[in-house]
Amino acid sequence: MAFPLPSHLPRKVDVSSEILTKFDSATWKTLNSSVATSWCKELDECISQTKRRIHDRIRSDITAFDAQLSSAKSAQERLSNLSRGINSLSQSVFDSESGVAALTLETLKQHHALAQASLNADVLHASLQHLEKCKAQLDLAQMTADTGNLPEAVRACSELNRLLAASPGPLTEANVIADVKRVSQVIENRVSELLEYACSVSLTVVEQHITVRPSVLVPGSATPLPLSSVLSSLSPSVLAARLASLRRDLTSHYIDRILRGSTSVVSITEDDPSGFIIHKIQCLTPNDPVSHDTSLDSLSRLLDFLDGKVFPHLPQHQRESFPRTFAKPVTSSVMTNLLIPSLPLTLQGLPPFLQLTRKAVDFESKYVVGLLGGGSMEREIKAWADSVCAHYERARRVRILGTIRNVILEHATRIGDTFVAEIHISPGNLPYDQTTVADQQDATECSPSSGDPWNLDDRSFSMSHSGSAVDEQSWGFDDEIEQSGQTATVSGLSLEAKADPDPGDAWGWNDDEPPEEPAGEEAGTDSSHAGLWDDDPWGNNNDSSTYPSAIPSVAGAVQSQKLTPEQQVARGSTNGPSKASQDPSRVSKDRYLVSTLTTEVVRTVENCLEEGKALSTSHIFPHLPTSPPGNLIMHSGSLVFELYCGLYPVVAASRLSDATLHVQFSNDCYYLSEELGRVLSKAEAPSDVEGKLQEIRADLMVLAESWFYDAIDKQVTTLCTTLASADGFTGTSDQDRYDECETSVTTVLQDIKRLARSWKHILPKGKYYIAVGNVVDGVLSRILDDVLAIPDIPEVESHKLGELCRILSALEELFVENAESLVVSFVPLWLKFSYLSELLEASMADLTYLFDEGALVDFEIDELVKLVRALFADTPLRTKTLDKIMGGHPIRS
Repeated sequence: MAFPLPSHLPRKVDVSSEILTKFDSATWKTLNSSVATSWCKELDECISQTKRRIHDRIRSDITAFDAQLSSAKSAQERLSNLSRGINSLSQSVFDSESGVAALTLETLKQHHALAQASLNADVLHASLQHLEKCKAQLDLAQMTADTGNLPEAVRACSELNRLLAASPGPLTEANVIADVKRVSQVIENRVSELLEYACSVSLTVVEQHITVRPSVLVPGSATPLPLSSVLSSLSPSVLAARLASLRRDLTSHYIDRILRGSTSVVSITEDDPSGFIIHKIQCLTPNDPVSHDTSLDSLSRLLDFLDGKVFPHLPQHQRESFPRTFAKPVTSSVMTNLLIPSLPLTLQGLPPFLQLTRKAVDFESKYVVGLLGGGSMEREIKAWADSVCAHYERARRVRILGTIRNVILEHATRIGDTFVAEIHISPGNLPYDQTTVADQQDATECSPSSGDPWNLDDRSFSMSHSGSAVDEQSWGFDDEIEQSGQTATVSGLSLEAKADPDPGDAWGWNDDEPPEEPAGEEAGTDSSHAGLWDDDPWGNNNDSSTYPSAIPSVAGAVQSQKLTPEQQVARGSTNGPSKASQDPSRVSKDRYLVSTLTTEVVRTVENCLEEGKALSTSHIFPHLPTSPPGNLIMHSGSLVFELYCGLYPVVAASRLSDATLHVQFSNDCYYLSEELGRVLSKAEAPSDVEGKLQEIRADLMVLAESWFYDAIDKQVTTLCTTLASADGFTGTSDQDRYDECETSVTTVLQDIKRLARSWKHILPKGKYYIAVGNVVDGVLSRILDDVLAIPDIPEVESHKLGELCRILSALEELFVENAESLVVSFVPLWLKFSYLSELLEASMADLTYLFDEGALVDFEIDELVKLVRALFADTPLRTKTLDKIMGGHPIRS
């Protein structure tokens, strides 16, 4: 890029630039001939000056100028001479007729033609020689094939194929080579067919017999061929296929069949009509099953026959490798078809089985390792035999679990296959702990003792099914619990399969009566409860004099509220001691329904422990510290329980959705836990087995408790869903709304009674009260929350709400025993709910009186405040009452 020259620097201006500048500055007005003439003169004058300067320059140094001029002329002359010489040389070299290049090229062409002719002659000679060799080898192959000398024919064909593969290049695509290859392939196929025929005739393996001919004649041959030469002449692929087929047939037709005991073999030698020797293995099908010892002897004869009559004829490279391929199939077949199926099912079968095992180990040492060449370090039969105790126990465990699995699947489809278990409670002991009044939502908090949430550890069971009594020694509790001072007893109880048990007899209420009394008198002893289980949802047939009213006196209520749950249960009523507690000589008992499947489970566990102990004391197997004999069988007991707990709830899921069967499964788990405790107290199990069973027992208790409270939760949820249709019990002053609420409450009442009837014959009495009490308590809690959440309750609505609450007073009859009510002991919210029905229709003075007497201690302060504000108008009296209530409940001395 050119930069502009600064204006202060001198500029060299030539004539042409000046003239051009003038051209540029001229306009059409100023431009004329005179101006153009002046410009031409200036240019001419400038040219003349330049010429003068050039001439002056030459004249100033004329000598140098002359020297340079003469040098230029000399160079021009030499260049002209050189060009003429080059043209002459090119003519002499490249001339098409007389040039050196043309003559040389002609000579080279003649030499190339001579060399090509010589090469063609050499190639033709070599090809003819190679063809002569191929023809001779082809004739040899044809001749040996025609005469039946198959091994020599195979070698001739192999050599011919080698020659054809090594054919010279010019001969590869020749027609004669193609013809030779075609003829060679025909001969080779024919020889291969004859060899396969000879091999199939020489060595035959069928299901009935094995035939070995050491020599064989082929068609067109007068000389017999040895079996070894026939096998050696087979191609590697055909030989490998033949040997694989031989190994497969021997394994399936003989080794496996012999070890399964379905056949035995005998070795014979005879002559065929042509005079050749035939060796045979003949299969014999006995009428009776073949013993295991005979099976091993037959297999030994078979392997000896193969070692003497077959293996020596194999090619050299197969004589060691092919027998070795039988080592694994023989070992696997001995294990799969002989040893494992022969594992005995009883201890009495172990001695002969151990003898068979030792014979199998000897067989492995002699034949598998010695004859077949199996690895001496991989003796699978010996390794299995060394652990035969563990294998026996594992097989027994699989059989035990399979049997109990089938039993579980069978019982999962049965209905009504149950028996009654009894709990005998000695006098002076509390049958149930504080779980009777605990919240069903928290099973952990309900039980003060995680090991025995129902406080029933020291009770015994007895049962009968389908009229047959069960052995006391099998199912009764024999252990004594010194700490509690209670004595466990067992009594039999017979049930008719389709009889409807008496409601009073379900808990043994009539057991104190003399057996010789008429049935009418027995029914009369329980007449006070005859109306508790009728079909009337309202319970109108009950005699109100047989149990206290829904709301006891204030003094009695306050006294009951101060008692602990244990004291309430011990008293049996909030108003006074029960008859049972007054009679110390009386022994009460609870009965509950249990599935007969549990007896199968317990019996199986007992058998496992007994069988394991018998195996341990039999000294059949050596005692090992790491795995003593019988330990695995004993551990099968815990697996039986785990299988039951995991499988039965799944296969019987559709049935267990029913509330009745739901709690019955809880009974089953509890019964299993108690029976497991009895079994452990009688059995002398190792510490690890006992520890595992103790864990299973704890898990069964947790499972029983979780299913029990889960059934309660489901019923509470269902009943609360029914109460949801009451829409919070608002607007009951409208008759339609009142009818809707009344229908919801009545439906809940009927459902609870129906549920109580179904649970009564399944659960023990104490758990029945806990279950029904928690269900009722959950319903009352929902109604209390709904009513206390109403912000404003007019007078009409308060009366309607009181009537709705009194509908559920009929539920008290579910908790009446010996003409005394236990409802407060098992329904913690009963007093609160009862007082709510009274407060809804009470005056301010009545409410103040009840508050001062401490009868409303079940209500929270904020609940009473909201209730007072909803029921009464804003007056100074209400304000005074609220101030008193907000000061807290009175403290009674």
